[in-house]
Amino acid sequence: MLAGPIAKPWMSKRDRSARIAYFITYSMMFLGVAASAVRVYFGWHSVPLLEDLCLVLEDQFDGADLDTDGIWMREADMGGFGNGEFEMTTASTNNSYIQNGQLYLLPTLTSAVIGNDAIFDGHTFNLTDCTNTNLTACGTVSNRTTGTVINPVMSARISTKGKKSIRYGRVEVRAKLPRGCMWPAIWMLPENNTYGPWPLSGEIDIMESRGNSPSYPAQGINYVRGSLNWGPLTWLNAVAKTYGWWTVRRSSYGDAFHTYALEWTDKFLRIYVDNRLQHLLDLRFTIPFFERGDFPAAVSNASQEIILENPWANSGNSAPFDQPFYLILDVAIGGTNGWFPDGAGDKPWLNGALNAMEQFALAESEWSKTWPDSPNDRAMIVDYVKMWQKC
Repeated sequence: MLAGPIAKPWMSKRDRSARIAYFITYSMMFLGVAASAVRVYFGWHSVPLLEDLCLVLEDQFDGADLDTDGIWMREADMGGFGNGEFEMTTASTNNSYIQNGQLYLLPTLTSAVIGNDAIFDGHTFNLTDCTNTNLTACGTVSNRTTGTVINPVMSARISTKGKKSIRYGRVEVRAKLPRGCMWPAIWMLPENNTYGPWPLSGEIDIMESRGNSPSYPAQGINYVRGSLNWGPLTWLNAVAKTYGWWTVRRSSYGDAFHTYALEWTDKFLRIYVDNRLQHLLDLRFTIPFFERGDFPAAVSNASQEIILENPWANSGNSAPFDQPFYLILDVAIGGTNGWFPDGAGDKPWLNGALNAMEQFALAESEWSKTWPDSPNDRAMIVDYVKMWQKC
């Protein structure tokens, strides 16, 4: 048994180091919270926003068919659209139609219409309601000897060209992307080509994707990309300086609907999916595009050197993206411009081959297996489209 009181020295003398540690800990916590608040405040206020917008277009696709009188044009073309694409786009409701209040852009096999042999030899095909003024893009004759084939896929491309366009504003498209070897896109082209032919007058890609599986080595359906195409010559495109992407994990953009948006003024251009935090491209127009491109002073033109002129001189920092652009929705198939790189994913054609479309058509039994049977998975399905113009 102990006698007398028990000594408690810690009650008579405080530990100074403990007090200092306590003060430092809570001070750092306070400073961390305060710094985070300051960062959030200035970050919020540094994000430029659009103001004073006027609605130009709203289509909920609640009619029996596309409004081809006031909003849309079905583009019918076999010419490849400058990308060497392998599909023909048609005016047929087999490839673009409205169902249950949603727009379907659905690729189908040409062989299902004219037979497989006709694609390769001895068949004359003329595209109904062709919208291209170049007759070579409106029909062809297949010839096995020359390697001339009829486009092996029928698909859809619709646009607001000549009907609805905006110069600065906002675009919003809610869509579910198709699965399979395809190239769905939501994009814009200039109404008047103010600065010259592509890419001098620019191109705005709000969304591009590949319907290939997520295991595809060149970014499949779990990626979406946004970009600007621009350059001072028809063969000099600086898209590599203005592009970006967003990706989802354990999912894909073919599983559900997502909202693809563009916000655009004379001071900035932003492309994102679902919300501004998921931006594919967020660009401030702080310097002229000719300066941004860091182009050489001179370029070779056949046998001579020519001085590279600035096509956007004296037009402001937003040129060539300072003119009215119209909207395009399409599902392309293949192509030779490099969107589908050689050597990736057992691609059955070479981009540089003179008979690339024939190589693709000969492999129909392989790539068509990647296409789902159901239109709900094979089509790009659009829930709505909205466009606002800066007032």
